[in-house]
Amino acid sequence: MLTKLEIIVPLVLIVLITLPLIKVFMGKTTKQSAKNRLYTHISLFFGLILLVFIWQVVGINVFAAEGTEETIQGFAGSIAQGLGFIGAALTTGMSALGAGVAVAAAAPAAIGAFSENEKNFGKSLIFVALGEGVAIYGLLISILIINKL
Repeated sequence: MLTKLEIIVPLVLIVLITLPLIKVFMGKTTKQSAKNRLYTHISLFFGLILLVFIWQVVGINVFAAEGTEETIQGFAGSIAQGLGFIGAALTTGMSALGAGVAVAAAAPAAIGAFSENEKNFGKSLIFVALGEGVAIYGLLISILIINKL
């Protein structure tokens, strides 16, 4: 069962991290103010990660489950397993990032080609689909990595 502290603390942290970006998303900031808010957001995010890391090093186990150490030790894995999960996460993330860049370049070109000549729709749609295929291949590779762990 979750305690009130385990529910409230993450919600407060999420609000504090996203608070600097609210005016940016609403479009009520200048370019310099938006840049400053973005830097604040990034600083809060990495500060939170550093805080959790320090808590774990010092031994304040805030996120541990209620129970014995044998239960907690049952979830411990090897360094190879951890690196495998990091590799799977990087594979998925980087392939999605690459697919986003490819679609961002191909979709406007496809729309422009379609607006000039309707016969170019099928040809231009292939290039957009190829860009999205990169993300699917990355997801497939990460699933294969996780299956090996």
